[in-house]
Amino acid sequence: MTGKERAGWRAKANGLAPLFQIGKGGINDALIAQTDDALRARELIKLKVLLESSPVTAREAADQLAAATGAEVIQVIGGVLVLYRESPELKEKAAQKEKNKKLAAKKQREKLMAAKKEHRRVTVKRGEKRR
Repeated sequence: MTGKERAGWRAKANGLAPLFQIGKGGINDALIAQTDDALRARELIKLKVLLESSPVTAREAADQLAAATGAEVIQVIGGVLVLYRESPELKEKAAQKEKNKKLAAKKQREKLMAAKKEHRRVTVKRGEKRR
């Protein structure tokens, strides 16, 4: 990942709220599974490490979670870490949504054109009746 791409993901992560907190339990299988699911659904997630009670530092937690989930560490600041993993499922959903949007717009245009054509036909008939 290039520096510009990483900067772009950091900018997008600014508005995110942390999804999970890593506390005295540290990193366990349940946290890894939840993180994996969240990355599949969102691609970009933010986590918070409770520095007072956690047995691992934020950097260690980021590295362990990234290794376990196949994600990339975007940034670690204080007790907050941001992870990114591309999600093909999410890309497919976005592509299908865009396709559906274009199809709906096409149907709407066709419906509008049919209504205009009908309006012209009715107007011409009315004009003929007046004569």
